[in-house]
Amino acid sequence: MNIVIAGGHGQIALRLSRLLAARGDTVLSIIRNPGHAGDVREAGAGPVVCDLESATADEVADHLTGADAVVFAAGAGPGSGVGRKDTVDRGAAVLAADAAERAGVRSFVQISAMGAGEPPAPGRDEVWGAYIRAKGEAEDDLRRRDALDWLILRPGRLTDDPPTGLVALAEPPIGHGAVTRDDVASVVAALLDAGDVRRLTLDLLNGSTPIGDAVAALRSAPGGGPAA
Repeated sequence: MNIVIAGGHGQIALRLSRLLAARGDTVLSIIRNPGHAGDVREAGAGPVVCDLESATADEVADHLTGADAVVFAAGAGPGSGVGRKDTVDRGAAVLAADAAERAGVRSFVQISAMGAGEPPAPGRDEVWGAYIRAKGEAEDDLRRRDALDWLILRPGRLTDDPPTGLVALAEPPIGHGAVTRDDVASVVAALLDAGDVRRLTLDLLNGSTPIGDAVAALRSAPGGGPAA
């Protein structure tokens, strides 16, 4: 497969690039900072420098032409303020989806966040509220797109613990908890292969089911395939 990752220098994105490259896929990673190109190459992907906060949909579409799938893994990251939560976590996601439509790439996997679109829990600050709101609005935009076979993945609290290969993966709600970044990357890789699992919103935590079995269960569930 030819796969483009938007936000290719993120921690999940780099892990995903290594997995995909190791199995023989061709990966292009869209990055904003040219200084990150070396890390992307080391992970097995080809760096494409393009600022998703200032690029046009046509410019991004040029980078997506010929791809089999797009993975949106970008985020404003820790330390960013309210404004960048909107321009990256929402705006860049919408831009990437627009570009995928223009490039004729139907398969679009969006890495979101558990609780996206819900009111923030008491005690959370305004930046967290902006982040959850931005992720929710990006999800809503994607769900309205008939030209894309979209899939929204909502990991729980992310950790750098070693991968377990065991997850809970289902439509929300499934509770709260943590999931390793390595396991998130493995789930995305498995979902890219499951072309009949699309147009679903999925929560993801570490659990007790092997990743392959969890994805297979989605494939066999009613409504697991693309909507008509």
